[in-house]
Amino acid sequence: MSQPRLFLGIETVGTGTHPASWRRTDSGAEDLFTAGYWTAVISSAEELGFDAVFLPDSFGIQSGGAAVTRGRLDAVAIAARTAPLTSRIGLIPQVPVTHTEPFHASKAVTALDFTSLGRAGWEVTVSATDVEAKAFGRKEVQDPTSLWHEADEAIEVVTRLWDSWEDGAEIRDVPSGRFIDRARLHYIDFAGDNFSVKGPSITPRSPQGQPIITVRADTPESTEVAVRRADIIRISAPDLATAAAHRLALRAAIVTEGRDPDSVQILLDLPVHLADSAEAALSEVRELDRWAAEHPPLGPDRFHHVGTAAALDDLLAEVTRADAVDGVVLRPLALHASLAELTTHRTVVAPTTTAVTLRERLGLPRPLSRYATTGAAR
Repeated sequence: MSQPRLFLGIETVGTGTHPASWRRTDSGAEDLFTAGYWTAVISSAEELGFDAVFLPDSFGIQSGGAAVTRGRLDAVAIAARTAPLTSRIGLIPQVPVTHTEPFHASKAVTALDFTSLGRAGWEVTVSATDVEAKAFGRKEVQDPTSLWHEADEAIEVVTRLWDSWEDGAEIRDVPSGRFIDRARLHYIDFAGDNFSVKGPSITPRSPQGQPIITVRADTPESTEVAVRRADIIRISAPDLATAAAHRLALRAAIVTEGRDPDSVQILLDLPVHLADSAEAALSEVRELDRWAAEHPPLGPDRFHHVGTAAALDDLLAEVTRADAVDGVVLRPLALHASLAELTTHRTVVAPTTTAVTLRERLGLPRPLSRYATTGAAR
């Protein structure tokens, strides 16, 4: 499956990925915990032609004390609120799995896929801190190997539940009084080290069949799960050459797992700050760093762009020509500032595509239910 153009996503972290971004007069921080803030941000991203918005989430409050943005809304709830007001952009919230049940994650993401008419994704994350463990009080902090083994099992359970209703299971046969065809519902009968789930789901199969799964390959443990499970893999790198080498290694690992590497899109994270001149952008980033002394400044160890929207357009063209990755995820340091600059200069335009679902936008087919194709017991 070929990817004819650069897939472009944006990650919306509060008022920006920089912890002091809320102090800018244009941050919109006073509205951060309102529906209007998020619907405006995601609608703007759609108008600018972004393919998907990534919505971070966590069960731990942000570190850094009173100087940084603290508090967050539920990412799935934000996506669901925005879904009816948008029509093209993919909605990919993070849903942590460590202290939650895969049945709940399955139902939440399926509901989002219905609400968005097939534009839902799920970024799989784990909860690695003592603060998050104590917030639930059910188990101690786990090591990375245990965390990602559990996450791997959670993804398996969720995807089986997504398949547990075949397409067409809802027959709504008034004469016989049958709403569903019971022969098209299946027990998943999963038994692993962390979960034992019989199923089936209580939610019918959604528009995409299987919503898009995203995993960040930023540790050996998460990378192992990513190459086995993900439709989108997110990476970071200091430069395009390193990103290209990372992508090549990931594609080889995907093949080793018996998967088609062209069915997995590898996206490079790109921290950005935009202003009307390169000098102004650099000055504003320095001001952000002064406000949050504990925040490490952007350095050569992370591919980034601080400058104008026009220069960003040139950089994205360079990424496309280099064929280093399948796409880019912009991570604005100050969210409103970057969206305003992009809107003013229109360097990102809505692509000409007939794709309706996120799967179609990624060039991926809608899969059949595994139970329909294997004839597994119901």
